[in-house]
Amino acid sequence: MTSYAVVIPTLLRDSLADCLAALAAAHGPRPDEIVLVDDRPDPDPAPDASAHALAVLGDLRERTTTVATGGGRGPAAARNAGLRAVTAPWVVFLDDDVQVGPHWCAQLVRDLREATPDTAGVQGVITVPLPGGRRPTDRERDTAGLARAHWIAADMAYRTEALRQAGGFDERFPRAFREDADLALRLLDAGWRIRKGRRTTLHPVHPASRWASVGQQRRNADDALMRRLHGPDWWDKAVAPRGRIRRHAAITAAGAAACALAAAGHRRAAAACALGWAAGTAEFAHARIVPGPRTRDEVATVLATSVVIPPAATWYRLAGAWRHRHAPAWREAAR
Repeated sequence: MTSYAVVIPTLLRDSLADCLAALAAAHGPRPDEIVLVDDRPDPDPAPDASAHALAVLGDLRERTTTVATGGGRGPAAARNAGLRAVTAPWVVFLDDDVQVGPHWCAQLVRDLREATPDTAGVQGVITVPLPGGRRPTDRERDTAGLARAHWIAADMAYRTEALRQAGGFDERFPRAFREDADLALRLLDAGWRIRKGRRTTLHPVHPASRWASVGQQRRNADDALMRRLHGPDWWDKAVAPRGRIRRHAAITAAGAAACALAAAGHRRAAAACALGWAAGTAEFAHARIVPGPRTRDEVATVLATSVVIPPAATWYRLAGAWRHRHAPAWREAAR
């Protein structure tokens, strides 16, 4: 029998109940351990929310089910807290907003049994349901990208010993972004293999503010840390899309130059820079609008955020590069 533990970092969002209900209903060998890591910065003293979530597990609750605290330091630190609590030879990380398939437990065990001794991790197959009858929105397309991501920790099984040898997840990644790719690259550099399994997990598109895409630009700081740790070609190593950071920087520079030149009285030069800013912003908005549903609300959201995203992305990238300019390897930092 292949033994495994399940670790779920959570902010106790409403999606957690659906996540645990799907896990409880999945057919196949049950996990030996389930660890919920409450990663709220200031958890409620009363365990009512955690108890309600655990009640959803039904019979699974009779197994070794524990609730740990992550201290609000992000999913990387929360997963490490869960890792320290498990004893099973395999640990499977699930996000609290996914729903495993009906035969997930059986498929997982088959994935783990097929793993060769030099395989450190087996990735699940993520599916993102998109609406029928219309084109997906910008946010829906962004979430759909998770289905193509390598080593995504929304459903990722790792050998417990391999994780501990690698020092776990790098806790300097404060968001659910790039921390999974960083860990995978470190394991691959150490001689381990990571392969894709056949178990399936659903990742719904959850509601969000129309300004959510602007907040996501904080991820550019994590890209700066990836560059520091894995070199300028980390994009190729991680099989990750390069993104538009260079274009964002050019648009931001043009806008800043237009303002500075106008203030100095250089009208023609300021107008040329302003034209460059407008052209770059328009191209960015067009690239986001065309594949979408083109409704009035969607177009308004994309136009507004397309103005704000380039300077936000540039700021976070520069701030991240400065903050992580001397960042050592995680194993070194963890000692």
